[in-house]
Amino acid sequence: MLPAMAKKPRIAIVGPGRLGRALTLELRQAGYSISEIVSRNTAASKHKARELARKVEACATTRDNAHLDADVVWFCVPDREIAAASRQFAAVTDWKKKIAFHSSGAPTSDELKALRQRGAAVASLHPLMTFVYGSMPSLRGVPFAMEGDPAAIRTARRIVRDLGGEAFTIRKQHKNAYHAWGTFASPLLLSALVTAEQWARAAGLSAGEARKKMLPIVRQTIANYEALGPAGAFSGPIVRGDVETIRKHLKVLKKVPEARDVYLALARAALRYLPVRNRARLKRAFER
Repeated sequence: MLPAMAKKPRIAIVGPGRLGRALTLELRQAGYSISEIVSRNTAASKHKARELARKVEACATTRDNAHLDADVVWFCVPDREIAAASRQFAAVTDWKKKIAFHSSGAPTSDELKALRQRGAAVASLHPLMTFVYGSMPSLRGVPFAMEGDPAAIRTARRIVRDLGGEAFTIRKQHKNAYHAWGTFASPLLLSALVTAEQWARAAGLSAGEARKKMLPIVRQTIANYEALGPAGAFSGPIVRGDVETIRKHLKVLKKVPEARDVYLALARAALRYLPVRNRARLKRAFER
């Protein structure tokens, strides 16, 4: 068992992409020393590492000359690269007494088994947040799902607390379900909004106009969901059991089969999970 770290550990970040950048800046703001930003050997990746390293007074290295002399090495690389990166770095340093994290939502901590075999305590530590270029979300209040070795979990919990996040444990066998849940909460939510945006063309609006005009109702729906829960926030023809209006929707939606499929899938979910009137008649309407 690794001893508890008495002071804030020095951290090396492997991968200067969207997630790696956000974590690096938030960790530095929380008082952590960032020793190293490790990039691929491509010009673009090295440029990102140099820029990020300058911001946090760290060293910029590549996978060919990385030092990894930090207490914690945090892998912020794509899912498909985690295991290979851990194997590549297994002989770079002495991993005894070190902690290694990866921040993927689906793969488990076993992706880092090459480092565990060298003496590191490893864990997966995933922030339930969206990271895109052009936006830098705060990690305050963000849930972090974690699973792995006890020593790594102890360190992870402390770091998340210092970031202002909320750490919670998850079982290895639940990682895929957890990640699917997150996919519903953000990218597929965006997919539903884009479908609505595109369908607005049938009402004579451009996609840009639709996006602007939808935002007030979208924001209020999310606010209602937070304050009142799903049942209290649910409105519109389905909750009212307005079968005739629904039939009119489905008729006009035949012009765009993909949008109709999305509408039906979400409407059927509403029948299952939300309070509605005329449930039997609505169900028949959705089956046509």
